[in-house]
Amino acid sequence: MKSCKDLLIEYRSEKGEQYSEKLIFENVGQKDVYNITAPFETEAGLVIAGRVEARDSEHSKVLFFKETEDGKWQPLENAPVFQLQDPFVTQIDNQIILGGVKIFPKKDQPDSLDWKTCFYKGSNLSSLKLFFEGPVGMKDIRLKQLDNQKILLLTRPQGKVGGKGKIGASILENLSDLSIERIEKAKIFEDMFLESEWGGANEIHQLDETVAGVLGHIANFDSEGNRHYYSMIFNLNLETLEYSSLKIIAERKDFIEGVSKRPDLKDVIFSGGLIRNGEKTELYVGTSDAEAQKIRIEDPFK
Repeated sequence: MKSCKDLLIEYRSEKGEQYSEKLIFENVGQKDVYNITAPFETEAGLVIAGRVEARDSEHSKVLFFKETEDGKWQPLENAPVFQLQDPFVTQIDNQIILGGVKIFPKKDQPDSLDWKTCFYKGSNLSSLKLFFEGPVGMKDIRLKQLDNQKILLLTRPQGKVGGKGKIGASILENLSDLSIERIEKAKIFEDMFLESEWGGANEIHQLDETVAGVLGHIANFDSEGNRHYYSMIFNLNLETLEYSSLKIIAERKDFIEGVSKRPDLKDVIFSGGLIRNGEKTELYVGTSDAEAQKIRIEDPFK
């Protein structure tokens, strides 16, 4: 088990050539777009799902954006809008699966917020319907249909079981097996993070019959209470659920400077997705909880 600090030292000593670029979003009013997905294929072509939010608020919407001829991104006409944070997408049984985090007042503390991960499915964007809600208090639940049609489930409990946030895993026979009970019984990766640090999964890539590559994030607080988030990866054996050492693949300093939602979020990147294309790969992230960027790197799973 290595700390963020140790992983960062390794990363900085080994990283190769990079090229970063801000994504420009139009027609969203005076709101930020961040914590985006990587582009994915729909009936309308390639689109990005993004978290759209006022700078002084946590109440966000998820919109779908399509790239214009001049390289900017505009809301997709007639596309649905969801009251969610931090969208993610995958495909299961030839259907689009959209997920995101829903926030709501705590039952016994109405001035505080609680959250849960919600999942929608449909043959296209316009037909997406809610089909599952995860446990209250859990973000970063992820699904991936494998080549054998089974489904890899990744979880992130916090509190009594997961501390500040640990990753868990389970293999489902099919989507109908997804349940709160299966999520709560997932195998927890106890030795992946220090007790003072945390992390979660953001996207899953199957690398071969027995190995999945996981894109995620690892994070900690400094002595002044500032958050530090890094993009990381690890490999997961699909037969034994054993995992490899973590590897940081990007930090905030790799991207173009920009605005931050709050001062304590300046050194934050949130992994959205990877487009793996031969030697070069594009990593899409949210930066400082206020903007969206992408960076070209070597394929971290090569």
